[in-house]
Amino acid sequence: MLRRLFLFAAAVALSGAPGPQTHWVTSWTASVQGPYPTGNASAQPNVSLVFPTPQTGARDQSFRLIVRPDVWGSMLRIRLSNVFGTAPVMFDGVYAGLQLSGSALLHGTNRPVLFGGKASVTIAPGESIWSDAVHLTPIGAAQITGRKLAVSFHVAGQSGPMTWHAKALTTSYISAPGSGSKGSDEGEAAFPFPTTSWYFLDAVDMMMPPATRTVVAFGDSITDGTASTLNGDDRWPDVLSRRAHAAYGDLLAVVNAGIGGNQVVGPAEYSAAKPFSGGPSALDRMDRDILSLSGVAAVIWLEGINDFSRNGNASLDAVEAGMKKGVDHLRARIPGVRVVGATVTSALGSTNGTGEQDEKRKALNAFIRTSGLFDAVADFDKATVDPAMGGLRAEFVPESTTGGAGDKLHPNRLGYMAMGMAVDLASLKPAR
Repeated sequence: MLRRLFLFAAAVALSGAPGPQTHWVTSWTASVQGPYPTGNASAQPNVSLVFPTPQTGARDQSFRLIVRPDVWGSMLRIRLSNVFGTAPVMFDGVYAGLQLSGSALLHGTNRPVLFGGKASVTIAPGESIWSDAVHLTPIGAAQITGRKLAVSFHVAGQSGPMTWHAKALTTSYISAPGSGSKGSDEGEAAFPFPTTSWYFLDAVDMMMPPATRTVVAFGDSITDGTASTLNGDDRWPDVLSRRAHAAYGDLLAVVNAGIGGNQVVGPAEYSAAKPFSGGPSALDRMDRDILSLSGVAAVIWLEGINDFSRNGNASLDAVEAGMKKGVDHLRARIPGVRVVGATVTSALGSTNGTGEQDEKRKALNAFIRTSGLFDAVADFDKATVDPAMGGLRAEFVPESTTGGAGDKLHPNRLGYMAMGMAVDLASLKPAR
């Protein structure tokens, strides 16, 4: 039955415009954080041959970015961003297909992506643009669920500083400088260079039934997934996604808007000319990274530890005021949105894990639990702390990305699983 429904939806899509009982829902996102190489990439290969200088950026070369949509519909659209660029960037040879393995595509699934009916688009500095709708290959729901999408595009000429998301923890692929447009190729030979970051692409929407809504996981590196498994999709939002689908099917899409090093209220100033490794503050990026997404019904907000670090050094009052301002803004712009406050996990024993920071963290957690600001609370602190010593539980410390002892700040796969299991699904329950 499910297969027949999917094939019917695909047939409707192929006939032209979306049906009246569907709408766009963001199924994947990666918050852009600045011009490459500003940021905190994980397990990044040496890309000096691919991008000789940050000022030059990409030069007549193609990208094949691998992403995992959280729900699949009959049509998709993508958003390309030049928000932190300093020059116009021309994209052509844009395609979307299903990944087979590595940079190779499943035969027959690669589809051209147009912008206003044209095969190329130029995006001005500070801007982003959605593509036209792309009709997916009707291969059946059972075969497409859980697959990864390969978005390919060519940068014509020279891009200048590249808008990117540093910590993908997913391997994507790039062609050599000067190699031209390769997005239509189904094979892997055209994309020999790996990267663990995403460039220019910052959102994928799917055409979904009217009841489907998006849940945004909004936060810092602990949402972005530092120390989780490379290509393992085991960040806490991934764990939450699998639970939500088991409970509600495709009524919820969980997307990740974390940026490593992000703060609630800092830095005070951010621009392409004056970037910060943690990206713009949560308050400054909220419109782009939450409100501009499609179908948002709930937000889970986990931040604060970086505000209290030596680099942030914000006061408790400033962070609490920032959270109040952010929640008020979300509720004013999205009527009925549910905002879940997540308690901040411990940094004791880490480089920035000072006693003063931990006291501020505990006080912020008390505010999150008792202030009444949030519709619900996800108690990540309780799920991960060792009560005897106040830091992360020992089994949550060893790193899962490349191995090693861990930094006592970022949980590993086990820790993220505990966090994803700590969210009360009833707090996100969609209206049927």
